Amino acid sequence: MKRPRVLFAAPASGSGKTMITCGILQALHDRGLAVSSFKCGPDYIDPMFHEKVIGVPSANLDLFFAGEDRLLKLFGRNSEGADISVIEGVMGFYDGQSAASAEGSSWHVAKTIKAPAVLIVNARGQSLSAVASLKGFLEFLPDSGIKGVIFNQMAERIFESLAPEVEKLGVIPLGYVPKADEMVIESRHLGLVTPGEIDDLSVRLKKLAALLEKTVDIDRLIKLAQDAEELPEPVEEELPEGADVTVAVSKDEAFCFLYKDNIALMERLGAKIVYFSPIHDEKLPENIDGLLLCGGYPELYAKTLAENVSMRASVAEAVRNGLPTLAECGGFMYLHEELEDMDGNFYPMCGILPAKAWRTKKLSRFGYITLTAQKDTDILKTGESIRAHEFHYYESGQCGEACLAEKPDGKRSWHCENAEGRLLAGFPHLFYESNPAFIARFLRLCAEKE
Repeated sequence: MKRPRVLFAAPASGSGKTMITCGILQALHDRGLAVSSFKCGPDYIDPMFHEKVIGVPSANLDLFFAGEDRLLKLFGRNSEGADISVIEGVMGFYDGQSAASAEGSSWHVAKTIKAPAVLIVNARGQSLSAVASLKGFLEFLPDSGIKGVIFNQMAERIFESLAPEVEKLGVIPLGYVPKADEMVIESRHLGLVTPGEIDDLSVRLKKLAALLEKTVDIDRLIKLAQDAEELPEPVEEELPEGADVTVAVSKDEAFCFLYKDNIALMERLGAKIVYFSPIHDEKLPENIDGLLLCGGYPELYAKTLAENVSMRASVAEAVRNGLPTLAECGGFMYLHEELEDMDGNFYPMCGILPAKAWRTKKLSRFGYITLTAQKDTDILKTGESIRAHEFHYYESGQCGEACLAEKPDGKRSWHCENAEGRLLAGFPHLFYESNPAFIARFLRLCAEKE
């Protein structure tokens, strides 16, 4: 399986990895190449940014969710037809699921899909010391996989002096990025999805791409990706029985956290997906068999969501009448009686769950978890597990008791998920590929076969 690919990593968050990855993606896209992009880890925001602002398809690569064999299959599916795939790492190159382990890290992902890695080194206030940082990452593990380097916040004359030292290490000095504050992509930008914001960021990214065409050897980068080792053809597993059903999925400014692979799996199992907006539409789509209320930013649009009385009534009526429903994080909060907005005001929501959802001052129950059902429900069976991720500042008066959530190290656990009738609702974002039988059962329930 020939899949030209390259992974961008960095010694730490804040090195300029996201900015440079987006600029390279834009440059490749502007050259007319068919580009696919990926983000290591569970984050929704970067893939959404890549698709909406740059216009390239994007997905996640997460070893906790998928494991090595499944990750290879997901990469193969999502990179099919692309001239080049660009993978953005997460955190530091070797930072894994626990503090002293590289398991699940960007290095582990690169090793799994045999992607050459390019280290982005922030050289602010450095010259030769930047090469020392590179050498340390090369030697920390004997199979680092680092094939190239880009120095961020470095002047051209310093890069030209250091390039021969980089080559002595057996690494390609691909280029440098001068300090360019006007082109920095701050983390707060990544979740912005309104048309005006997209237009502004698109202009800035095109300027950044033009700059990188001058300071980074993109032809050599493409050659590095093309020289990546061929991957074995994945052996697809037999899928569980799904169903020919129609599932309505929330998708707008307030509800935009969707794993591409979740939607793709539902479609492979026979589902037709129709999108709707709890903000802009008056009611749920007609003739649907199931409902997915995904995560997002309902707290930023609480007043607008509350004012759409007809949609709230439509959702409430459908759920109460037994429409099979999955609700995650923001979608879960939308089902509450009231939701607190960012200014401390409470607004009425759908009223399915007799509780309020309110903002706290710190992240609640942040990180990877494995959910295990504690009782039989229509959607989950006792002892059945699925992998998930939580990231939220909000708390609920009714988090639920249907599942036990356990951290990967087994040192912390708690109960969560409301599972009553045909509803499964809670804070965790589920990754369906970690248990395809789960979502297949949900689709069969939508068809009233189970």
